[in-house]
Amino acid sequence: MRKSVLIAVASFSLLAACGQNETQSNGPAANQAAVSTDAQPNDLVPMAALATREESLKVMHERHEGMEQIGKSTKTIKRALDSSAPDVATIQKAATTIADLATKTPGWFPAGTGPELGKTGAKPEIWQNQADFSAKDRDFRKAALAMNAASAGGNLDAIKSGFADLGKSCKACHDKYRSDMHH
Repeated sequence: MRKSVLIAVASFSLLAACGQNETQSNGPAANQAAVSTDAQPNDLVPMAALATREESLKVMHERHEGMEQIGKSTKTIKRALDSSAPDVATIQKAATTIADLATKTPGWFPAGTGPELGKTGAKPEIWQNQADFSAKDRDFRKAALAMNAASAGGNLDAIKSGFADLGKSCKACHDKYRSDMHH
């Protein structure tokens, strides 16, 4: 049974990758054009439950660590923008980190990785409202890639605008789908 579940998940993942532009580079700026803005209920791939508890716990850990890095990078950008002389190189590095991690978020929320498994800031509503959550996640990825592009351009006004949009996308999701989790 476990083997057939693994085969099914692997097959689904391979099928999900079909039709993607094979000439894409791996960088977040190159992925910006690949981010879909069409609402699709199954945008979080794979939403199917993982085969084992250990796999689910591993994804939960990756999600937590990734979100922590996004938070730290966001704070780095905020401190830089609040300074009297913003360091664009610091902003660019942090924006690249966020954009890189944003491309991974669709795989961070498979079924079975919510509070029913263990301590997490992810509310059950994520899996109950998949279409809405997917749309908010897509908005975050789009904002993260736009922020990265703005930082690469070096224009502080564009960076500030991109950072404001990024913050709005984070808040839209966190207000509805993130619980307070104290470490």
